[in-house]
Amino acid sequence: MKIHEYQAKELFEKYTIPIPDGGIAFNSVEAQKIAGDIGDFPILIKSQIHAGGRGKGGGIKLANSFDEVASITESIIGSPLITHQTGPEGKIVKKVLVEKALKIEKELYLSIIPDRTTEKIAIIASEAGGMDIEELASITPEKIIKVYINPLLGIQPYHCRQAAFGLQLSPNLAKKFITILINLYRLFMDYDCALAEINPLAITADENIVALDAKINLDDNALFRHKDILKYRDLDEEDPIEIEASKFNLNYIKLGGNVGNMVNGAGLAMATMDLIKLYGAEPANFLDVGGAANAEMVENGFRIILEDNKVKAILINIFGGILRCDMLAKGVVQAASKAGTKIPVVVRMEGTNVEEGRRILSESGLNFIVANDLKEAAQKVVQIINIHEHIC
Repeated sequence: MKIHEYQAKELFEKYTIPIPDGGIAFNSVEAQKIAGDIGDFPILIKSQIHAGGRGKGGGIKLANSFDEVASITESIIGSPLITHQTGPEGKIVKKVLVEKALKIEKELYLSIIPDRTTEKIAIIASEAGGMDIEELASITPEKIIKVYINPLLGIQPYHCRQAAFGLQLSPNLAKKFITILINLYRLFMDYDCALAEINPLAITADENIVALDAKINLDDNALFRHKDILKYRDLDEEDPIEIEASKFNLNYIKLGGNVGNMVNGAGLAMATMDLIKLYGAEPANFLDVGGAANAEMVENGFRIILEDNKVKAILINIFGGILRCDMLAKGVVQAASKAGTKIPVVVRMEGTNVEEGRRILSESGLNFIVANDLKEAAQKVVQIINIHEHIC
């Protein structure tokens, strides 16, 4: 689950990670009040959306008076902000973070992530703060510092010294940095984070270190342990179809292509999408109904796929173990009948009661195309898409 910058900074404050003075505003009156509480200009007005690149997209602006605070806030709130992460349609800004602008001497980068290759927690740091880490890694990889932590042992003093030394910090700044790093690691572990990032982590003119930005992503699978964090979920920032899918415990991610997918198992879903792309089409979604899915979940999954008007064909790829093939077939037939869809559906199924499942599909009177294996299924669904595009 993603959260906003201002929410991440609330967590930073809880863990005594220094942040600039400020607050969240939903209109210009609230923004001016926060600016008055800060009591010093210039003031930063920062758009709050779940996307990076806000500064480059014009979503972060400097105000030098109360009038500018009001006018900038009014120009931002209610308008779409387009960044490299939002897509061309952008996202509507509904709130801004009003924050004191600091005098910055240098910008650093700091993040903590799980590293699956080493099965450790990785500290990523760099003297080149303010840049996208992907861009930095491709242009100047030598400027990236990586420190690996065994999660069973936790962060140790030598980890902190290694990161501080790599950033070439003075003894005074290194001490402050190490305190921030330890607290950020505690936050990361306490809340089962998938990412905790500060970019930039600023060295100010008065020799302090302050988190100017904050980005935290949390592991959805661990949210049951963090009921207090659920209040941070912003449904306005999520795709309505993904929200609908979550109500039925379906793992759905919208992708933007034209081939809808329903698969049981994340690995099988990835392989299915790879084959669709290999043969020349684009997957519209990732949808894993899970190994223990029932007919109702299959029906809901099918219905949710059809809510995407870009979908021109559907590929169902199921290995029937716990989810028997006849149960899958009943769910699909029921869903297709209720929806009254005329979209072609290619079905590849193997496993328990596969022959009965195929019989149910063939006798349904609906537009189902049964494939014998995954390769054939992918080829057939791409052929359908190509015919559709040629006609259109």
